[in-house]
Parts: sequence; C-alpha cells; structure tokens
Amino acid sequence: FSAAIAITEQPVSVSVPVGYSFTLQCRAEGRTSLQYQWFCQHQSVCRPIPGATKQDLPITAQQTQLYTCRINDLYKNAIFSDWVKVEVHQCVARGLPPQLWRGEPVIVVNPTEQRVEVGKPLQLQCAAMGIPAPSYQWYQNGNLLEHQKKKKLWITHAKVSDSGTYLCCASNSHGEHWTNAVDIHIGETLPPAEHLQLCRLVFPLATGKIALLVGNNRYQHHPNLMAPVTDVFELSLLLEQLGFQVVSLLD
Repeated sequence: FSAAIAITEQPVSVSVPVGYSFTLQCRAEGRTSLQYQWFCQHQSVCRPIPGATKQDLPITAQQTQLYTCRINDLYKNAIFSDWVKVEVHQCVARGLPPQLWRGEPVIVVNPTEQRVEVGKPLQLQCAAMGIPAPSYQWYQNGNLLEHQKKKKLWITHAKVSDSGTYLCCASNSHGEHWTNAVDIHIGETLPPAEHLQLCRLVFPLATGKIALLVGNNRYQHHPNLMAPVTDVFELSLLLEQLGFQVVSLLD
C-alpha cells in the first residue's frame, strides 16, 4: 500500500541578496488531482500565503523567512513539504551577485584576523549566497575541521594549538568558493603593567613633531603649480602653530 500523495520534488533553501527574484518549486503525485498551498513563517508565526496555490511560488526576497508547501487531494489526504529557509542578505557589495549568476556560491562575508587569549572563546564567521543555499566546511592549516560545518566557527575555550591559518569553503551543486585565509593567534596575555612596559621598550614614546615640506617650481610630468613658495610658507605657519618643527625645501 503506497501513500496517497508522494512528493517528487522538494523545494530547496536559498541564500540571496535583498530584492532578488526567484521561484520555489514543489511537485507531487497522487491518485486524484492535487491542490497546493504555500505557507511562510517569520518570527515564529506561520501563516498561509494568500493566492499561493500553485506548484511554483515566485518570491522577491525582502527578509529571511521559512517556507513549506501543503499538498492535499480530493479525499482530504494531506502532506507537507520540507521546510526551507530563504536567507536574505541585506548588505551586499556592489556588483554581487555577478550579472550572469547561475546560483554558484558567492562569498559575502569573510573571516577576519584575530588575537585571542588562551581560554577565551574564538569565533570566526563567513557567509555566501547561493541557489541552493551553500553548505560550509572550515579548514585550519589546510586540514579539514570535522565538526566545523556551519557559517560560524566556534571554539569555546581557545588553546595555543588552535592558532593557525583558517579559511572556509562554501559549496553547492553549482560549484564551490573559498573565503580569504586569515591568521589566528592564540596566546597568553601580559598583565597591563608588564604590557605597558614592553610597549615602551619596543615603541619609544615620541619626543617631538617634525614636518618636512617640499615645494617644486618645475615638474617633468605634471603642470607647474601657481605659487608653490607661498603655499609652503603658509603651510609652515599652520604647522608651527600645531607644535611642529618645520623643514622647508624648494625643488
């Protein structure tokens, strides 16, 4: 005995920029004609979408939401599709996605270099657009991190051995894209007094401010200036008022 309704094509999650238009699709087979109704959920509220009673649901992305489709037949049998997430990126760099985008992963958030004290949490983040929504895999020093398969890499208590070069691969059925590689430094933090003393040894405090001004009357590859001598003189006066020792040269 087979189920009265069988879904043959499930909708898929997507990750797109705000304003992007696409279509969610659901297909099913049954013993009678079938009826479709799409639902969306936002902030824990699930509601039917008015007029969304076809196999295809056209969407213009505005905010991140969850979607599902209910299919029922004439005998009141009903089944729901998988829930899928439409992730909407509100801030995307100019030119993304590319004009002829086919849905391959496009990185929109790269991890950043960090210095973390031993025992403190380490969090790295990446994000990518894609249709279907990309899956993620993090690497450290070229080695796959078995349990780091989300957009955010999270280590509760960082160890010295967690130092290294990290990057993330976003992939879907259209291909893969890698983030920038970043260096992560895990180490002991010096007490404030010792840290300040070290800074004074390595970076001596400045004892004076000196400005070097050069005015040119002749340029080989640039039009000559109107009054470089006057400009240097006036700028010297301003810098001296700010406490600079000024050295002025001409040509």
